[in-house]
Amino acid sequence: MFVQTQKTPNPNSLKFLPEKKVSNDGSIEITDKQKSDNELIRNILSINGVEGIFLSEDFLSVNKKETKDWEELKHIIISFINDYYSNGNDVILDSKKEKKNKQNISEIENQIEKILETKIRPAVEKDGGDIKFIDFKKGIVTVQLQGSCSGCPSSTMTLKQGVQNLLSHYIPEVKEVIAI
Repeated sequence: MFVQTQKTPNPNSLKFLPEKKVSNDGSIEITDKQKSDNELIRNILSINGVEGIFLSEDFLSVNKKETKDWEELKHIIISFINDYYSNGNDVILDSKKEKKNKQNISEIENQIEKILETKIRPAVEKDGGDIKFIDFKKGIVTVQLQGSCSGCPSSTMTLKQGVQNLLSHYIPEVKEVIAI
């Protein structure tokens, strides 16, 4: 198996493309190896200098400490990924997750989620990250940036010039977008 890597706008995050399914559970970020039973996730999070892993449908992004160099980490991570899939594993994450109860979500929140899903998330995933809708109150949309987007130097500009402008264009009630 050939695992490709791809730089992201965040110099402390690298995207790994194993050419196999990564997650059947949607996007998830894990920063504590104790919160996962998955051997691959625990192995990667055990590497000195690794701070977190973001898993999406067909890629995973690894975030490192600024003091570490990718050349020290990249080959170990690729080796762990290769071992994981060569041991007969077809996917990294595959559990039956409960869908969020959408009955209590307003029409505006549904519109926000739809725009994030169709117009923003594909671009953000291309850079090895994700954006999750958290809340909408008094014109302010709260989101959570994950993966390569978390701690990225250009994420503030992306939020204000990209996400906020796009949401405000389609939904006049949106006045501001903030990240937690």
